[in-house]
Amino acid sequence: MTKQKSSEASELAQFTYFNEIGIIAQLSSAIFERNLPEGLNNSQFSVLNWFIRVDTQATPGRLATAFQVTAGAMTNTLKKLEAKGLVKIEPDELSGRKKKVTITAQGEKIRKEAIASAAPLFQEFAENFPQENIELQVEQLKKVREYLDQRRYS
Repeated sequence: MTKQKSSEASELAQFTYFNEIGIIAQLSSAIFERNLPEGLNNSQFSVLNWFIRVDTQATPGRLATAFQVTAGAMTNTLKKLEAKGLVKIEPDELSGRKKKVTITAQGEKIRKEAIASAAPLFQEFAENFPQENIELQVEQLKKVREYLDQRRYS
């Protein structure tokens, strides 16, 4: 194999890798969203999940950056979550202009319900894909995520 063909094969492999991840993300999101509690969508669930996974409070700007969406899109999502009593938005006492957002006890409860509602999907998946294989893939995917996250502004 020539150097050029080797490079083309490598580029195709890299593209195929990320293409498969993208397709899996679309398919899994659609399946997961169908099983979310009434009135909750993936975007809203993701924000609730962020509070459990990353930090207990944030500004809308920090959340917009984390999700790589516009400030307006995040504000819209947060207003919907606040109207449902799932997050609390308050003025930041350190800044007259900024807001701070926290998840409520109801938000934590709905997040748990959302994950529980997907249990049958996870069980079916587990029957087809051994846990040891999943754990190895998760470790590799974390490394990919960390690599990409470090380069999000490059």
